[in-house]
Amino acid sequence: MEVSGGALNAFKRVARSESALIFGAVTTILFYLFSDPLLVGLAPDLKTIVLFLWLFATMVWCSFGVVRHADCLADVLGEPYGTLILTLAVIAIEVSTISAIMLHGENQPALARDTMFAVLMIILNGMVGLTLLLGGLRHREQHYNLQGAKAFLALLVPLAVLSLILPVFTISTERPDFTPEQAIYIAVITVFLYGVFLMIQTVRHTGHFMQPGTRDRPETGAPDPLAHEETARPHGRHESRSIPYHAVLLVLTMLPVVLLSKKLAVFVDYGVETMGAPAALGGLIVAALVLAPEGLGALRAALANRLQRSVNILLGSALATISLTVPAVLMIGLLTGREVELGLDPVAMIMLLLTLAVSTLTFSGGRTNILQGAIHLVLFFTYIVLIFNP
Repeated sequence: MEVSGGALNAFKRVARSESALIFGAVTTILFYLFSDPLLVGLAPDLKTIVLFLWLFATMVWCSFGVVRHADCLADVLGEPYGTLILTLAVIAIEVSTISAIMLHGENQPALARDTMFAVLMIILNGMVGLTLLLGGLRHREQHYNLQGAKAFLALLVPLAVLSLILPVFTISTERPDFTPEQAIYIAVITVFLYGVFLMIQTVRHTGHFMQPGTRDRPETGAPDPLAHEETARPHGRHESRSIPYHAVLLVLTMLPVVLLSKKLAVFVDYGVETMGAPAALGGLIVAALVLAPEGLGALRAALANRLQRSVNILLGSALATISLTVPAVLMIGLLTGREVELGLDPVAMIMLLLTLAVSTLTFSGGRTNILQGAIHLVLFFTYIVLIFNP
């Protein structure tokens, strides 16, 4: 009886901790079994709003579950590997969501561009601004590893310009997109450069992506003032388990998000094509869905005075969006014959260049305060205003 009682208690603990996976699985089954009654004949009524909120909330909840398992793996594997796992998991969700919407309904050639631009604006302005502002309010000044931040930006700036601005000025096509040959070239060089970056991050210069002052402590034996903060409650009330456990549960929790992306595409298509919502709004919805868990993780790290983890999460996610999402959508376009417009309009182009310039200045001194946070937040609110009042 004691053994069975202990097993039952253990099962209850696991079920509570994996409630996002359970709810996501049930929602996925319902939306696929009753797809026609739920999604056919959408109208601007209460039913459509409730269904959209249900679907969106489920995907966000599962995304938070993915982040929790990635954080547990980060706790075991250490930086920068843990943050890299989180970044790749989030990018997988992003690519699957964009792909589902691209392949559903009418051709939306600018969807991938709008989503990637939204991701960059949300991360580099919204999340960076809020993280630096709240972190600065609590700790006055915060420190990060300058070499790591420079490595992120050194690759992010040219790839963002090549992917989102260069297509506007090429003359091989009439639209702001790439020819097939150009698309293959851009896809190859972005993946190649990201591969070189990963080698730098995980093999040759891992110390550049660690919190300043912690890299040499294992050799000296000096106590790490952040050690208790890292291990006391690294994942809230959830306990860390084995690497295989979290690796398997990460994939399983991500599966409902990937499968439900196709159903979310129905609502995005309906809003943009039928209700006349701003085209960029679809990209903003996808970006917000994908980035919400990462934003929370970066904010918690900054409030705990671990700004380097915030930098790794935010700049790493922005870089991975350009390095992995761009090749993915270009290849989808080539294989399916769908048009993919990557070139930004003049207003968005100015916002992107301004954001990259300000980000370069923000992460050029090794420490931050509330001023940088306030500047980035103003840029983010400007982006939001221009969506509805261009």
